[in-house]
Amino acid sequence: MKRIVLKVGSAVLTQDGKLAFDRLNNLVDLIAKLKQQDKEVILVSSGAVAAGFTSLPLDKKSVTNRQALAAIGQPLLMKHYKTKFKEYGITCAQMLLIADDFDSRKRTAFAKGAIEILLKNKIMPIINENDVTATDELLFGDNDQLAAHVTYYFDADILAILTDIDGYYNKNPRVYADAVLEKHIASVSAEMLEGEHTPNTEFATGGIVTKLKAADFLIQKNIPMYLSSGFDLKFAEEFLVNHNHLGGTLFKA
Repeated sequence: MKRIVLKVGSAVLTQDGKLAFDRLNNLVDLIAKLKQQDKEVILVSSGAVAAGFTSLPLDKKSVTNRQALAAIGQPLLMKHYKTKFKEYGITCAQMLLIADDFDSRKRTAFAKGAIEILLKNKIMPIINENDVTATDELLFGDNDQLAAHVTYYFDADILAILTDIDGYYNKNPRVYADAVLEKHIASVSAEMLEGEHTPNTEFATGGIVTKLKAADFLIQKNIPMYLSSGFDLKFAEEFLVNHNHLGGTLFKA
């Protein structure tokens, strides 16, 4: 597990309409530990819309407003990442992509070339969707599909999604008290993909189904995906840093 893509969504990075700085800082702490092990880490981060909302509280129901908020918030989000990573002597780089970029071999090759140079020089790539133009991500994806494509096309060994649940359950744990966490899943069925998206914050647009779609895409490419909590990173750290699968769900064929 040399090259890791970490994806963190808006549900983790926002709280009460603002950026959740404690969670952002904990995320950076985890990445620093991975880099100390000489791991290559690519971060796919949401949160631009929420960051923009702190400066201009527009109605988020409008896609055009959300695009404007993303344009305001992206540099603010990067500012916070740069400040925290600087504590570890880590330099950040920003890349804005959309899923369509991976439909072009030429654009994919250019983006991969840039990533390889950044990683070779110990620079921390932070990727976000280009929300100003990528309305599909704003409406449905919340970066899950983008992260899966980044993992595959940039030759990563695993995708780790940190979200507002601590893994995949056999049924909705917020509704059913007897829901059971499944630690290992070898395939994603059509029935699993028929569930509701159920995003859980005003800024989130994804949900468990978009994560299952990402897992299905990667399983077909023989690449594992790990799903765990972004609120409490103890299980993610155990899995990614110490290689102990104590919690969370591993999707692996």
